[in-house]
Amino acid sequence: MNNIPTITKNLLIINVLMYLATVVLQMRFGIELSDYLGLHFFMASDFKVWQLFTYMFMHGSFMHVFFNMFAVWMFGRILEQMWGKERFLFFYLVCGIGAGLVQELVQFVEYEMTLSQYQMVDMGYTKLSMDDYLNLLTTVGASGSVYGILLGFGMTFPEERIFIFPLPIPIKAKYFVVIYAIVELLEGFAQFDNIAHFAHLGGMIFGYLLIRYWRNRRNSNGYYYQ
Repeated sequence: MNNIPTITKNLLIINVLMYLATVVLQMRFGIELSDYLGLHFFMASDFKVWQLFTYMFMHGSFMHVFFNMFAVWMFGRILEQMWGKERFLFFYLVCGIGAGLVQELVQFVEYEMTLSQYQMVDMGYTKLSMDDYLNLLTTVGASGSVYGILLGFGMTFPEERIFIFPLPIPIKAKYFVVIYAIVELLEGFAQFDNIAHFAHLGGMIFGYLLIRYWRNRRNSNGYYYQ
């Protein structure tokens, strides 16, 4: 841990602690922390604007937080060493908030297309009022920031070769990013699971725009940000 850059280390610690707090509060007191800190659909009564920030520190399972934090450790520490701690933290937060905004937009489109004309929703085992149902649309996880980090790594080190399971050979980081983006896009339209695939893409989009902005803006010494 002593060799991990400051921001990366603190992000790992905070996310793990928040996951442990979620588990303990649920098991000991029956409190679902994600109901308060997860990102609710903006038309739901439980939505709070600060959830666009807090949701990225919440996770739904051990594997969820493990793989996200593994990616932060694997790629985030390299970007922090390259960019510096302030720039990396800003990038991380922008990608996470951007992912949340995209998720809200996608949920709004789905609501307008399929639910807006109804007052009740049949869940099969019970019927819920529309507000109760909308409050179930909660997003948690650092994946938007993580996908932004993957995009940032691919743009900063495009020729770097990395392994992707189950491929037997390494591929260049730029192709790695493209493959992940295509997979997320296809799975987002397929809607086979409850994963916020478009939020992942949102993190990549906001990360791309921020990096392009940095590269097109000269610093006070006349050098381009990389």
